[in-house]
Amino acid sequence: MQHVYFDHNATTPVAPAVLRDLTAALVEVNGNASSIHHFGQVAKLRLEKARREVAARIGCDPKEVVFTSGGTESDNLAIFGVAKRAKSAARHIVTTTIEHPAVLNACAQLEREGAIVTYLPVDREGLVDLDDVKRAIRPGTGLVTIMHANNETGTVQPLREIATLAQRAGAIFHSDGVQVGGRVPVNVRDLGVDLYSLSGHKFGAPKGVGALYVRKGITLEAMFFGGHHERDRRAGTENVPGAAAIGTATQLDFDWNSLAPLRDRLEQGIMARVPGTCVNGSLIHRLPNTTNIQFAGIEGEAIVIALDLRGFAVSSGSACSSGAVEPSHVLLAMGLTPEEARSSVRFSLGPGNTLTEVDSLIDAVEATVTHLRRISPQVVNV
Repeated sequence: MQHVYFDHNATTPVAPAVLRDLTAALVEVNGNASSIHHFGQVAKLRLEKARREVAARIGCDPKEVVFTSGGTESDNLAIFGVAKRAKSAARHIVTTTIEHPAVLNACAQLEREGAIVTYLPVDREGLVDLDDVKRAIRPGTGLVTIMHANNETGTVQPLREIATLAQRAGAIFHSDGVQVGGRVPVNVRDLGVDLYSLSGHKFGAPKGVGALYVRKGITLEAMFFGGHHERDRRAGTENVPGAAAIGTATQLDFDWNSLAPLRDRLEQGIMARVPGTCVNGSLIHRLPNTTNIQFAGIEGEAIVIALDLRGFAVSSGSACSSGAVEPSHVLLAMGLTPEEARSSVRFSLGPGNTLTEVDSLIDAVEATVTHLRRISPQVVNV
């Protein structure tokens, strides 16, 4: 059976050009980038080349790029780094109810340590209200952390406007850009963010490498203690092959916006041929590769399993929550009932997906849902 991948928001395959440079760095770059001899200098040069590549992709100075182990560490370094350096009077944090667990659980830990966190609601489309943001920010707000685009629905937040509100109040603004950075054009200067998280495996690099943009002038409390690596922001011997890989990944010329017509064809085909379906999230402010569709009366997990047996990989939510019995916190925050949230499936396209694969997936979804509704004694007519 041929297996077709429609779960790129969970992770992406390593791109051939990235694999080539990763392999070359593993084989040829043997030194420690902190060593002063020839081998160390070769490693340092490769590390800094990667830093320049990442910086060029997001529109910042290379010195503002910190390499990490991925999106979770980038989010944690940003949030804990700001909160633990802030004075006690400035330990109020503003975030949303739809953030990735890397943000939500970091905020929850800070609450246990005495911080105050305001969790903003979103509307039915998954968008935060700018008036809510304005009202939530107050004297003593040290950090605002709101994701750029949601991993489950693809909804894109008005980041520039949020950044302006945070700046006016003197708060530091962090955004989890894991589903955006490296895919579609991002300029952190234009966005106005102070901190911005990236994860390489979302756009063609291997798992285990990420980056955090730290605007010049922002000082973070270190999370790791050791040497003076990454300008004292992240101790530990640098992962030069990983950095080389994410650097190369930022230079890939694939146009993720070209996926929007395929996404629309998939979405419209399912909606036309499968009764009792609707799209969760904004139809306008969203990523070009993502759709989250609700199938009335059918468990999303059952659809995921059945489609997998037919050779199609999709998701019923965040990969970090797979196996959880609770419905998606994102969809619940958008106003869906637990039953509606459980009946939703995410389809996320990526490089390599074709029109033929999309049409085959539409056929498979129609057949799968028809079969599941027929055998389920609890499904009413839709």
